[in-house]
Amino acid sequence: MGDKNGDCHLMEESEVDVQIIQTRVQSQANNNKAKWSNGECVLAMPSSSLLNPSFDLSLCRAKLERDGFQIPFTDMEAPLKTALDVPSVRRYVVFNSALFHFIMAPVLYVVLWCAIFSTLHLYIPVSDYWVLCLSVSLISVLLTTVIIFILHISNKEISMNLDVRLIQVNEKIVKHKLLVAVADWVQNCTGNLELYFVYWDMTRCLRALTETLEEHSFDTQCVGKINDPMSLSHQNKMKRKMSHLVLVTEVTAVEPEDDGTDDEQRPLLRNEDMGCSSSPSQQEDAKVTVSYSLIPDASLPAQDKAYQLLMTYSAAYVKLLVSKKLSDPSHYSLQSQRNHCTTAPTCLCQYIKNKILR
Repeated sequence: MGDKNGDCHLMEESEVDVQIIQTRVQSQANNNKAKWSNGECVLAMPSSSLLNPSFDLSLCRAKLERDGFQIPFTDMEAPLKTALDVPSVRRYVVFNSALFHFIMAPVLYVVLWCAIFSTLHLYIPVSDYWVLCLSVSLISVLLTTVIIFILHISNKEISMNLDVRLIQVNEKIVKHKLLVAVADWVQNCTGNLELYFVYWDMTRCLRALTETLEEHSFDTQCVGKINDPMSLSHQNKMKRKMSHLVLVTEVTAVEPEDDGTDDEQRPLLRNEDMGCSSSPSQQEDAKVTVSYSLIPDASLPAQDKAYQLLMTYSAAYVKLLVSKKLSDPSHYSLQSQRNHCTTAPTCLCQYIKNKILR
């Protein structure tokens, strides 16, 4: 009887010790998180290869745990592998990288120069070849500059092949006050491709964007009462500026019934690797192509719309933030006190307001 009481006493002490250790670890993690502010880079993991981009996610998780971010495997590594560990995505990252554009510029110039020179030489007789060569060089430089500038501008927009794939990742990792994105740049003729983890507390941005959407909705209702034909609601603005954000994917013909999940908790994108009990041949026959628009539904509450917009543009914003490509706030009539990020000229909610709601 005494032995049993002793064993129970030891078990109770061990449970208490475990709880004390867990409490200390949690408090230490909270203290480590408290030192971060919105927009600060917590971790930048370089790619192991520029020709075959890949990231050591286990090392990322270990470094984040050392900084106090306890993230489960299902919230970080699994969705990141689903989003980035795809051959087509890797090819896109390579051919859309800043290093590839840097190499392509002189090659494009030579090709344009040869094409223009051969064409003009055949149809326009010129006695002085230096005049022809100079003209061809100027035209080639102009065309090359325009093409590279267009590619540079397109890289500042949201990417359907990369940024949109990271929406599911940020939906899971934002619970741990982090946002993730992939960014690259060229420095000293060397390409740099890195996976960034940026600290971000979404509370203030969600509240500010929700208030903005509610104000727009109220103003639209007031203007609608006087039948102003020039009025344009925020929903119409989103449809006009986000009409190109259409995700085309393959799904099974028989969709599961709605389980009543709340709209805010439902993922914005469907998981591509969901299992199915049917055979592979049946799955192949049952797959159909479906298009999903990323525009928030008009029937959603303002807070749900704001959350969906924040998640949709989170990866694109972080990409611009870490590469210092965000526009200066002087270009916009924004109040500096509403900026929730001290390390950037505009925060995420301001970026969405200027991009979608203006």
